[in-house]
Amino acid sequence: MSAKSIQSLIQSWETVRFELLNSRISDLNLKIFGSPVEPLVRRLHREMEIKGFRYKPNVYLTDSWGCPDRSPIIGIPFYLADERLARIEAEQTGEIEDSKRIMALLRHEAGHAVNYAYRLWRRPSWEKMFGRFMRPYRDVFRPDLLSREYVKHLSSYPYGRTYAQKHPDEDFAETFAVWLTPRSGWRYRYRNWPVMKKLQYVGGLMKEIRHLPPENSRERLLHPVDALTILLAVHYGKKAGRFRRAARGYVDDRLREVFPPVRGMLLRPASVLLRKLHSQLLGRVILWSKLSEREAAAILRKLETRADALKLSYRLGQEGERIMDVVSLAVALALDYAYTGRLTG
Repeated sequence: MSAKSIQSLIQSWETVRFELLNSRISDLNLKIFGSPVEPLVRRLHREMEIKGFRYKPNVYLTDSWGCPDRSPIIGIPFYLADERLARIEAEQTGEIEDSKRIMALLRHEAGHAVNYAYRLWRRPSWEKMFGRFMRPYRDVFRPDLLSREYVKHLSSYPYGRTYAQKHPDEDFAETFAVWLTPRSGWRYRYRNWPVMKKLQYVGGLMKEIRHLPPENSRERLLHPVDALTILLAVHYGKKAGRFRRAARGYVDDRLREVFPPVRGMLLRPASVLLRKLHSQLLGRVILWSKLSEREAAAILRKLETRADALKLSYRLGQEGERIMDVVSLAVALALDYAYTGRLTG
């Protein structure tokens, strides 16, 4: 291809890009039917049919991945419905989901949808196996990288290997996804792991409900694409701004959990401890979360800055405990990134 032809293609893309960025998302007429993501949705439904399911979750386009709380419907990011928008997403965020990751996320979300459709989380046996559904999500916790009590469905992707430890609902969704994935070899892979009891439980439970109609069919859409009336350029600007604003509140709240209010004479500033141990913390965060050094350092700097601004303190002699809690907080941020593909507030 000649240099002139290449230049013409570049100019053509710049024109298309400009027009899309200055269009309202709701005016882009985005649909799953006929889109690049439709074959993957159909593939998910075929996998569920092979497992004998009568129920197959509906999907809709929205601004991010997820099932609305206790609503049996799967939300898919709108940019996956158009190759041009996917290219812009990659330009804006530095990455885009490939088909393998999309299927992994679809299977995970299908686990949530099945849980909500049949209200499985209300069953005593479900609670005994996975834990209390109404338990608050743990934003600060210490994931056990060596635990064999959980499957590792998202483990192929950065920071996702402990996602099931975040909450019982996520534990179930991850277990369901491993059970559903064709040729995953879970019977062999997990044959000597305690988590096998969860996989066997899910298999038995699915055999029990797969021919039944769902108990809950109320689908609550969260930010459907038709309601996204802002310009695409504003969407990306707001998303960045929303992170900057929300991240401060998010980090502040978590830091207050790590460094709760204390009184006494032997107090030390939390920010001083964080800066003193920056290099040691950096190594631990990289080891545990697999973040790059630059990403891990950015998180630690944010923690240092906010701890200083909030004037947080700790009692002398609690350094070791506080260090582990700070590492847990940084890793929790990484786990959120594992699922969504980006840090959120």
